[in-house]
Amino acid sequence: CLSICPLRGRQEEAQKLKFLASVCTICSTISMDSTMWNNLYFCQLEVVETIEVLLQEEPADQLSTTVRQQAMMAIVSMSRARLLLQEKKSSLLHACFCSTFHLPPQHTQGPKASLYSKALSWSKPGHAMVCHATSLAHQQLFSSQLLLPFTNSQPAVVQERAMARIARLASFIPTCPLLQVCPCFAQATIPGHQCSKAHQFVMLGKLVGHLTLCSTCKHKGTRHEAAEALHHLHIFIIQQLSRWPWLPNEGKLQLQEGWLARQPWQLSRTNRAITIFSMFTKYLQPSDQLDIILIAIKSLRSPSAYSISLASYMVDVLAADTAFQQGQVLNIVWAIYRNLPSIKVVAALKSLDRVLLVLTTKHPSEMVASLLQCSPTCTRVAVAMWKMVFSEPQAAKKVLQELLSMLMNQSLRKTSTSTKDNPRILSLAATRTITEILLYPTCLREVDAIFPQLFLALLFQVSFTTELMLQEVQIFWKEHQLDLLSPIRSAVQSMRVLLCTMGFESQVLAIEAQGGWNALLSTQTHLMGVRIVAREMMKTPRPLRYTIFSHLAELLSVEDPTWEMVAMVFLMEMLGCTDLSEDLDRALEIFPIYLRSQCLGMPNIVLRGILRLTETPDMARKTLVLLPYILEQLQSADSDARAMALPVLSNMLRLLEGKASSHTALELAEKLRPLFDDELDTVRELSIRLFQNTMELVVGAEKKKMKKEVWDSLLPLLFHLHDQDESVAKASQEALCSAGQFLKWDQLAQLADTAQAWRICECLLARNRSKAKDYLHQSQPYLQSPQEPLRQEAVKFI
Repeated sequence: CLSICPLRGRQEEAQKLKFLASVCTICSTISMDSTMWNNLYFCQLEVVETIEVLLQEEPADQLSTTVRQQAMMAIVSMSRARLLLQEKKSSLLHACFCSTFHLPPQHTQGPKASLYSKALSWSKPGHAMVCHATSLAHQQLFSSQLLLPFTNSQPAVVQERAMARIARLASFIPTCPLLQVCPCFAQATIPGHQCSKAHQFVMLGKLVGHLTLCSTCKHKGTRHEAAEALHHLHIFIIQQLSRWPWLPNEGKLQLQEGWLARQPWQLSRTNRAITIFSMFTKYLQPSDQLDIILIAIKSLRSPSAYSISLASYMVDVLAADTAFQQGQVLNIVWAIYRNLPSIKVVAALKSLDRVLLVLTTKHPSEMVASLLQCSPTCTRVAVAMWKMVFSEPQAAKKVLQELLSMLMNQSLRKTSTSTKDNPRILSLAATRTITEILLYPTCLREVDAIFPQLFLALLFQVSFTTELMLQEVQIFWKEHQLDLLSPIRSAVQSMRVLLCTMGFESQVLAIEAQGGWNALLSTQTHLMGVRIVAREMMKTPRPLRYTIFSHLAELLSVEDPTWEMVAMVFLMEMLGCTDLSEDLDRALEIFPIYLRSQCLGMPNIVLRGILRLTETPDMARKTLVLLPYILEQLQSADSDARAMALPVLSNMLRLLEGKASSHTALELAEKLRPLFDDELDTVRELSIRLFQNTMELVVGAEKKKMKKEVWDSLLPLLFHLHDQDESVAKASQEALCSAGQFLKWDQLAQLADTAQAWRICECLLARNRSKAKDYLHQSQPYLQSPQEPLRQEAVKFI
């Protein structure tokens, strides 16, 4: 068969006709000659593709072309012989329709007008192919690749021809026994029911939407054909329902009462279409309703070939009554976003207002996420849509809550680079949106109610933005490559706008004067910027401070590495407010969590806050509940935490009384001795001085245990008389003096006071030679000391 396939290009007409005639001949003799069928079967792809090329090469402005007619006949012959590949049927039909629908109008053909009906009939291969099709194959005729596109944005003559073909096919549907669909399309739910894809009416929504709109077309022929197609489609639906006696039979009554499309004199064009559309709504599933809404939204564009009032009605009715499934809200929002710039009619804009408000009321989370996905950088079109959403106070309240939730959803574990799947990018988008919508009157009222939460969320967003990956910044900012504001600057700007909008201009200026806004922009100075902002917010009225403090405590009750560091720094600064002392208990409850945090620097920040509290008279005693957790910090791997825990413990010791003071001092002394050799000079000095203080606090029976601790500390203190840090050496000298007094060993106290280290060594051995072995063991680690003077003293002592 391949030998008769002409080569691609402009072949002679005779060669083309010979090829097409051979195809028809082979198909007609297949029943008698299986060899011929086999030959065509194995080269059918090449044959079909060649027929497509021949159709595409035919001039669209000529009626009398024999090649076009013969090509159509070849397609029909192959269809009847079941030699058309399923995957090629759509492209073949498209070629057929293009070849005929775009012919010039009949009235321009003069003497050739008699050929017109014959030429248009050449598109009947579509009809012939349907005769051998299943329900799914039939619906494909109306899919976006085939007939329906010809009814939209085409010359009037093309629209009318395509609609006429749809009407003819629709009239054929009820008479074809092979075309059956499951009636489940007319029921919301049928328990336990399943049907194959081949019997699902997946094109119902697109058909009803397109045909109803086309029934209001300006061209009478197209309107008539659309109404006829709807009529036959309705007959088919009722016919399918009648096959199932257990289903409601309301449709039969409507069918018997007559078809409104046949009574154009009774109703206006739009009202008639609305009435017809209403007859189909009961048969539409959510997916069908979504298809119609998307079609109708596109038809709201100006200028429109259809009735805008009808399209608005369709959108209003379906949006209000449909329970949209996951993902469908995004499709609707995208459709509005893409088409809004071309929608000018007031009625159409009001319809979109209503749709957005309905979606916000029913699906606030999906609605907000969808609009953020459409425009992460909040373009002019997105601003117009947000304005629609904020036109109603209740909708505004829901949207702000969702935006707040988006701001707080900054999961650092999310690494997707898709806007749809990445909450990090959506939280950036929410930040940008906040800046744009703050001036709406309905927004201002709702912002006032959630200002503390929104303010903190934006602050956390600034911190989060400093840690964004470059790839994420590029994704977010791709729409605004020339924007002067980077994502981090945009987040800071949102904070400033919020504060100014709520009447805190003085705080904004004070933060600016201290360099706070600039400090927030850098990871190196960010926490310093947070402290500056926190200190200025402490100057706001007490009710606001209290709300911010309470919200911070609530947030910190659950660990979240995304923003916990910033929240804790802010909370620590607020501890300086003396009028918050009665609310301190909430903070004290969460401190143990963060004293044990693995987040680098977190324990140190908490300890700084606790130190401040221990120095505040009316708050100090409340901190004693944290004493066990502070003691744990002495064994922390973080040297800064160890250094900060020591002055806190020193202050807490002074707050204790009686037996509690004595018991804690003894416990503390046991933990302090290892810190004498700490790597930090500060830790060595503070631990030695604190050890000296504990000797003064132990009383009663616990003195005996304390003497053992003091004896064990003498040699380390002796060695540190030679510490390179003068403060450590001085602290060691004073501690040795106190040890002599505690042990009632006057000679030790005198020698320590005059810093006679070698004499002290001799006295130690002379006083208790039984401890010589212990002293030897205790001095050996100092042979490895990083300080040369200590190594030398250890060698001398040994």
